[in-house]
Amino acid sequence: MQVVAIGTDIVELARLRQVWQRHPRRFLERHFVPGEIEYCLARSDPIPSLAVRFAAKEAFQKCWPERLGWLEVWVEMQGRRPRLGFAPGLQRQIEEGGFRAHLSLSHEKRYALAVVLLERVEP
Repeated sequence: MQVVAIGTDIVELARLRQVWQRHPRRFLERHFVPGEIEYCLARSDPIPSLAVRFAAKEAFQKCWPERLGWLEVWVEMQGRRPRLGFAPGLQRQIEEGGFRAHLSLSHEKRYALAVVLLERVEP
């Protein structure tokens, strides 16, 4: 295994809440895939879950050499463990490059944080 990049991002919950309240539908549809929207809106307060997913997308972008669209990367849950999902073209690049992405998420009262570690798996 070879670490290729580490990306991190932090989001202030109050700031994200303001954006979401101004343009709720447009904000959601522009930044999140349907599975993320469904997962987050099922929470009593969706903002922490939305913010940590927003941070995860930004953290992955900091690892990847090309600019990506918001809907090319998303957070999926495997039980209680989060993992990144990718649009088919990006998934193909990751597989062909021998990459694997690891994700860690955290949020508290005021902030959400995501860390992505991108590694190249050696045969």
